[in-house]
Amino acid sequence: MCEVEGDYNGLECNQKIPVPTLNRKCMKCKEGAAVLIIRVNDAFCRACFKEYFIHKFRAMLGKNRVIFPQEKVLLAVSGGAASCSMLSQVQEGLSREAPKKLRFMPGIIYIDDGGACGRSAEERQRSNALLKSIFTETGFPYFIVSLEQVFSLPASVLVPGTSDPDPSNLSYKQAVDQYVKEKQTLTEENVASAVAQLSIGDSVYSHKHKLALERLFSSLKTLTAKEDMLQTLRQHLILHIARENGYSKVMMGDSCSRLAVRLLSNIALGRGAALASDTGFSDPRYGDVVIVRPMRDYSSKEIAFYSRMFNVPSVFISGLDTKTHDKASIQRLTESFVTNLQSDFPSTVSTIYRTSEKLHTVMPPQSQSAEPASKCLLCLCTLDTKEDCTTEYEFCVSA
Repeated sequence: MCEVEGDYNGLECNQKIPVPTLNRKCMKCKEGAAVLIIRVNDAFCRACFKEYFIHKFRAMLGKNRVIFPQEKVLLAVSGGAASCSMLSQVQEGLSREAPKKLRFMPGIIYIDDGGACGRSAEERQRSNALLKSIFTETGFPYFIVSLEQVFSLPASVLVPGTSDPDPSNLSYKQAVDQYVKEKQTLTEENVASAVAQLSIGDSVYSHKHKLALERLFSSLKTLTAKEDMLQTLRQHLILHIARENGYSKVMMGDSCSRLAVRLLSNIALGRGAALASDTGFSDPRYGDVVIVRPMRDYSSKEIAFYSRMFNVPSVFISGLDTKTHDKASIQRLTESFVTNLQSDFPSTVSTIYRTSEKLHTVMPPQSQSAEPASKCLLCLCTLDTKEDCTTEYEFCVSA
């Protein structure tokens, strides 16, 4: 037992234990002092980390080649660090100093889901004003849409659009060649017309739609169902705005940490058949609008470091799961499980993420006379149940 007058080899109770200092060189340039360590042996200086972060974004777009030159791309920004970092990368790629400029035409959309998350009108106005200032500085057209407007959408949003390829864009190389030929220097008139085309949408909603949204979410008894419904409504609203304004691609800011949590939670929710679409780089299930995830190679740690070191503006907006306990919902429990496991085993997220890369949707062979596969009205994924099998099972049970 401890004694008051015991000898502790000269150590005093208030004596501080020396903390080891970081004295490592950058793994890339071998000259600069490392300012952060992403993984065990991945130490970067400030300049090399910025170059690494930018190259990762460009490599993801260049490897997949699904975004063509002069194509309109809608950036879904929620105000968080991941989506704002994605917006920063697009700005960086379109700047004049970029060695290989991005060639698409971006727009920004923010879905104000304060009515579903219980935020007051003052909080919603404050967050919208902060995001407006960020969006205005980019010079891109932007849309701020309230979630209540989902009740004014036409019934056609529940039907996937046609995905017939544009004859003018038969291949990526042809699109690049056409872009180079048509490239011209912007005159003052072109600049003025481009600024005049900025679509600034205010988060306006009617009282009737506000009450309808409140009734919808009050009818959902669990936080799991509310988060799932919020994701579905937000997705349909983004797709509708993209179709209305001629955007054929939508960029989401999902990181690999977020996708790892989504993969496990979707399995728990019985959505295993749609994992390839929910976690892959491109999601073509909606036909005329394709969702892409260029941030899926970044961990939440890399995004947090980049946002802090290079002052990427972001806005914290409370959600449904803000200040909830770990067992409040399936999504929240999965996130807590993966995060805690990642702190002890640093390869947890990467292992789950690499598993998601191997997933793909198996399309059964269909003849011309066969009827098209049935799809879910909410997520538009192909149903993974067959009516004949269910009927046969019920017959065997009844017998």
